[in-house]
Amino acid sequence: MAECAATFAVLAAAGQARGWQEDLYRDLHQHPELSNQEHRTAGLVADRLGRDGFEVSTGVGGTGVVGVLRNGTGPTVLLRADMDALPVKEDTGLPYASSVTATPTGGGDAVPVAHACGHDMHVTCLLGAAHLLAAGEKHWSGTLVTVFQPAEETVNGAGAMIADGLADLVGPVDVALGQHVAPLPAGRLAAVPGPAFAAADCVRVTVYGRGGHASMPQSTVDPVVLAAAIVLRLQTVVSREIDPGEPAVLTVGSIHAGTKANIIAEQAELQINIRSYSESVRTALLAAIRRIVTAECAASNCPREPDFEMFDQAPLTDNDPEVTARVTEAFTAALGEDVMIAPPRVLGSEDFSDIANGVHAPYSYWLFGGTDPQTYLRAAAEDRLAGDIPVNHSPRFAPVIQPTLDTGTTALVAAALAWLAG
Repeated sequence: MAECAATFAVLAAAGQARGWQEDLYRDLHQHPELSNQEHRTAGLVADRLGRDGFEVSTGVGGTGVVGVLRNGTGPTVLLRADMDALPVKEDTGLPYASSVTATPTGGGDAVPVAHACGHDMHVTCLLGAAHLLAAGEKHWSGTLVTVFQPAEETVNGAGAMIADGLADLVGPVDVALGQHVAPLPAGRLAAVPGPAFAAADCVRVTVYGRGGHASMPQSTVDPVVLAAAIVLRLQTVVSREIDPGEPAVLTVGSIHAGTKANIIAEQAELQINIRSYSESVRTALLAAIRRIVTAECAASNCPREPDFEMFDQAPLTDNDPEVTARVTEAFTAALGEDVMIAPPRVLGSEDFSDIANGVHAPYSYWLFGGTDPQTYLRAAAEDRLAGDIPVNHSPRFAPVIQPTLDTGTTALVAAALAWLAG
């Protein structure tokens, strides 16, 4: 088919790009930047896109970069990569490991920073795909849009780009595509129609007690004991209130109360995270949190009602079945039938769908492996995947450069050409 021939023609120059891509990846990995601080990364992206002939817009949604390559009539395909890193101290032992520290955007103490989620790989793959498609533009027609998004880790970068006029900047989009590196065997891809990444919601709960001296607990309402009761009760929500066949997670990730051992505090704060694949489960989880917290406060005779604040909310990533089937066909045509593996059930969250929905385009978002294949196979054979394979956000997470980089680049090229060369 035409798109398959075009893919092989465009990828013929991949060997020439591999050297600078690998160098760029090491550079990005060694110089990570926190969410909404991706200034250096954005500069490198804009420079490379400009050299490849793209119309470049910077500062979209803060530090976002958009490149548009118009190549005659045809569909418009949007490819997206995220750019930000995490407040994690890297422990990979790599010669290009990060030693960066930075102050978070909201202030506070400096924290270590690392690309512990692979966004450096995402950026490098998309820049490589953009370069190859620009060099091989005689093999396709239409418009290629590349979106380099800030602040995925804080789940507000996609929304910021949409609010800053991304849809008007790029015009009508026929399809939006993206990918995420994962602790799967490098060289393999996984795509699933329908729900692929979970919706996520964070809830900040503040409960109010009555402070006092630790020697006179009878005159107080202890918010620490109250918080402990809430945590234990919340652990029953998924196991006893949600259908066992429905994916759901409820985590109390943070508790803060008090300043000193002999002082009973005035209040306690809990930060709760939920993950869901359906609106009905999401609604049930949020209702259970409110019900249980309110009831425990009443049982403790709190002097006032608790406060609830929603923050860091991520949408469900719900892949279009037809788009996903089309990109899967393109992957197997370019990389062979055995490139696809069964996708794991992912309860991690993404804001990619905010980009796609914001430009009113159907979308698909897939995984590509970043773990050394032999290491992965040995761990799987010995049932040690959970302990031996570092996962995203781990201090030890860092994709092997190859074949991860080539596979991720090829996937983006093949997926784009499934529309542009049709």
